[in-house]
Amino acid sequence: MSEWLDWLRHVAGKTPGALITILGSEGSAPRGAGTRMLVTHQGLHGTIGGGQLEYRAVEQARAILALPPGQWRVQDYPLGPLLGQCCGGRVRLLIEHCDPDAMGWLADAADDRILVSTFQSDRVERHVGDHAVPSPPSARGDRPRAGDCLAEIIGQYRRPLYLFGAGHVGQAIARHAANLPFRLSWFDTRPVFETIDGVAVVPEAAIEQCVADATDDAAILILTHDHGLDYRLTHAALSRPPCAYVGLIGSATKGARFHARLTRDGIDAQARARLTSPIGVPGVMGKEPDVIAIAVLAQLLQLRAG
Repeated sequence: MSEWLDWLRHVAGKTPGALITILGSEGSAPRGAGTRMLVTHQGLHGTIGGGQLEYRAVEQARAILALPPGQWRVQDYPLGPLLGQCCGGRVRLLIEHCDPDAMGWLADAADDRILVSTFQSDRVERHVGDHAVPSPPSARGDRPRAGDCLAEIIGQYRRPLYLFGAGHVGQAIARHAANLPFRLSWFDTRPVFETIDGVAVVPEAAIEQCVADATDDAAILILTHDHGLDYRLTHAALSRPPCAYVGLIGSATKGARFHARLTRDGIDAQARARLTSPIGVPGVMGKEPDVIAIAVLAQLLQLRAG
């Protein structure tokens, strides 16, 4: 997770290099916030997911190498057909010409410490500490400006969390997950939710592809406004290669109905056993969105501990 520190120490300190950082992402982005790659005139180190997004970012990185060390820019990329993505969303990238004279902070950099980046007009200043509060990443809104700061935990693993549904429970889950070790990919089919930070509005006909895009270590949470859509997503999640968690909101009765229908539709017992429904830590009572959100996220954190 922190191999990019070695690229800075052993590559960018000796030859001109441009660091690409994903500041924020939403939708089915190929990689999440904190992912980095280093670009030199001769080669590439790491990846932000390949494809057209990476191709365009590398072009920008090599262009910035013509500017003085320290120079940076922030670039937003909408994810859509032009970049080979059908599930929508966006990615915000920081591209900077590495300055070998401003890398003293690397001596203190280590996993689980907090890296604070402060944007200046001609450089990004960094220092390492233990007490700053990590900044929830965003791929929309105002771009960073001189004087703005970002904080991140070095080397922290963030489990991909594919959240389907932007109603009250979905919003509570997203809110409480912001400072937890998850990388949120959040989807809904209703245009009314496109103004909510983090939500990618996807046509209903394409929604199952977003399930297919999830990585094998992902947790998939299904809590849409429509039982028919819930079923389609559940069927898609149990038809694909196994991932870390598939959760369906609802009562035990709803779960039993879904199991019966999945059986009729050819989903075998081994695949059906991967479905968690109801969701959340057993024994936590209450129907309030915040109660459900905390119970579910606690269950997902147990996955990380395991």
